[in-house]
This record gives sequence, structure tokens and C-alpha cells, in this order.
Amino acid sequence: MELLITSLTLAGLLVVFLGGSLWIGMSLFLVGFGGLTFFLDIPAGTLMANVLWNGTNGSAMLALPLFVLMGEILFRSRIAENLFQGLSPWMDRIPGRLLHVNIFASAMFAAVSGSSAATTATVGKITLREFQRRQYNMSISIGSLAGAGTLGFLIPPSMVMLVYGIMADVSIGKLFIAGFLPGILLALIFSGYIIACGLRDAAIAPPDETRYTWKDRLYSLPLLAPVIILILIVLGSIYTGWATPTEASAVGVVGSLFFAMLTKSLDWQAFKAALMGAVKTNCMIMWIVCGASYLSVSIGYLGITQSISEYIASLHLSPYLLIFILTLMYIVMGCLLDGFSMIVMSLPITLPLIKQAGFDPIWFGIYLVVMIEMAQITPPVGFNLFVIKGLTDKDVGEIAMAALPFFLLMCAATVLLTVFPQIVLYLPGLMTR
Repeated sequence: MELLITSLTLAGLLVVFLGGSLWIGMSLFLVGFGGLTFFLDIPAGTLMANVLWNGTNGSAMLALPLFVLMGEILFRSRIAENLFQGLSPWMDRIPGRLLHVNIFASAMFAAVSGSSAATTATVGKITLREFQRRQYNMSISIGSLAGAGTLGFLIPPSMVMLVYGIMADVSIGKLFIAGFLPGILLALIFSGYIIACGLRDAAIAPPDETRYTWKDRLYSLPLLAPVIILILIVLGSIYTGWATPTEASAVGVVGSLFFAMLTKSLDWQAFKAALMGAVKTNCMIMWIVCGASYLSVSIGYLGITQSISEYIASLHLSPYLLIFILTLMYIVMGCLLDGFSMIVMSLPITLPLIKQAGFDPIWFGIYLVVMIEMAQITPPVGFNLFVIKGLTDKDVGEIAMAALPFFLLMCAATVLLTVFPQIVLYLPGLMTR
């Protein structure tokens, strides 16, 4: 009974702080500090210092700011614009036409940025204006961008995978390679949906006067080269064992600077903006991670995590029913919290349950990333919805409705990954042979 009162008190405080628009990181710190101070005789300040040091001094954490910086450099250079121009000639004969550029440009940019918001903003700045000029159906144009933009978290390198790998103590290299096939699968599902819509109603993508020849398509390949080379360098160096994720992130920054200078699209002002954007993003992420780590340690000392795990285990749920319940929980959390908070707040409770149910932690990491992707397009705090709102004159509710079919497609992909876990585990299995 006492533990229940403690849990409800901490949960109530967290709701009050978050509902009062207090910073997420600060809310987590205050709740954790209050739990240790009022319910236990433990030096909360000393424990905080230990948690902050142990949670941030690992070399793997260095990969996070470097991948963010790489994405910021690409975001402010001409590389993404060239990516659109390079993909366009290859999409003009497929039902849905250039709408597929939203999918494949997002997938390719995701493979070098690691950020969902950066992917959505970069691709959206180029494609939405072009779709409007060509009189494409704006609902499916916006919806496909919102859905495909989430691939920034699933297709490696991924910032949320880094955070999960560090907290769950699993191989980041295996996590990265595990996200590759699910990312391709989700991109193909999105593209298949657009093809189906295009076959049902060709008006969603009106024919254009431009006619591309095979010569045009071949000439467009150099425009795709910088992104493809960066993908090969960053991911190839990790998968071949040539570099750790941290070293590969540094190589990625150097590569993005090289291609940005090669295309003469990164001046001193843009470079300073990239540095400032990377600092702001990393401070936000690290503040949340540190606060959530402190709260996780606090509820661990209070025995809340162990009690919840033991209670759910006593229900003797089947593995699939457990995943179904967790999916509902994460969908609700995704309506209220950002992805990083979802990971660090839930992992101490859910990871032991997942291991006990016989699921692989690598598989659960990818599953969790898909849940976070779904959170990116669910109101009221779906980040991708706000990014697109800044690019268009639509309100968040209208954008959310446009993204709804892609949310449902992600639900279908979750079912596939749960029923056929080898989609996730096949490539990591090759690394251990």
C-alpha cells in the first residue's frame, strides 16, 4: 500500500510539472529528487552527481552530438535539394509520381542525418512547394511527408537508437544494422500505399509536361552520389568493424563538410547556424536523458520498477498480449511525450518484462523506435506535425488527419515485425557468425 501511494504521488507530481509546461528534463529531476528526499534516507545530491557522471562520460555518448552536427550541416547545404532533383527522373512513371520522392528522399536523408525532425524539415522545404506548384493532392503530400519523415529514427544512424543502446547495454552496431531492413520495409509499405492511391485516383499526382529520358536519369546519378557515399562511409565503417559508432560519426561530420564545400552551399553563416543548432539539440537531448536517468535510479531505489515487473509477470500474459498492452501504453505516451523521454522513462520497467517474455533486446529496441515514430505524428505533441505546420498554412489537426493512414501503416508494420522477428534479427545475426 505504501509503495502504491509513493508511485501515485510521483506520477501525480510528474503530471503536474509537465502539465504546467515545466521543462521535461527539469520535471524529471525534481520528481526524482523529491522521491529520494521524502521517501528514503538517501543523499539525493550525491546520487545525482554520480548518475550525471556515469550517464554522460561514456565514449558512445560522443556519437550523439556528432551525428546531430552532421545532420545540421546537411540540412543547411544544397545536398538535400540535389537529392530531390536526382530522384525525380526515376519516379515520373510510377503511379503517384513525385510523391514517392517524399518516401525515398526521406529514407536516404535519414541514413545520414539520424533525426526525424531534420529529415522532415529538409525534405519538406523542397517537396511541398514543388507539389503545390504542380497541383498535387496536398493531403497525401503532407501525410506521406509526415510518415516518411519518421524514418529518420529507424534507418541508421539514429539518435534514439544510440540512447536506447546505451541505456539497455546492447551493441549499438547491431542496433544500427537491425534497423536497416525494417526501415526499408516501412518505406516500401508507404510507397505501396501511394501506388494504390495513384491507381485508384490518378488526380492525386497530375501528369507533368516534363518527360525524362534514360539519359536524364543517368545524368541525375551524380546528384545522388554525396548521400550514397556518406551512407556507405558511415554505415559501412560500422558494419565492417573498421570504426566504432563514435568514430563513424566523426567521419560523417568530415564527409558532410567536404560535400557541402564541394557543392559550394555552406558559407560561414550557415556553418555557425549548424553549430548552434547542434548545440541546442544536444543540450535538449542530454538534459532529458540525464533527468530521466536520475528518475529511473530513484524509482529503482524505491522498488517501484521491481514491483511493477513482478505484478505484470504474475499475470502470466502471453508474449503477444504483452506487446499489445505495451503498444497501447506507448501510443498514449507518444501523445504526451517526446521519443527520448519515452525511452528513458519506460525502459527500466519494460526491458525486464521483455527479457522475461523471451524477446531479444535488439528486437525490442527496433520495436520501441517504431513506437517513437508513431509518436512523431500523433497530436498534441507530435514533433513532425509541428515541423510541417511551420512549412504550410495547415493546422495541426488537419496535418494529423493527413498522416493518419501512415500511422495505421506503422501499426501494420509493428504486427509484421512482431510476428516475423527475423526481419529485425537476421542482419545482426550475420554479425555474430
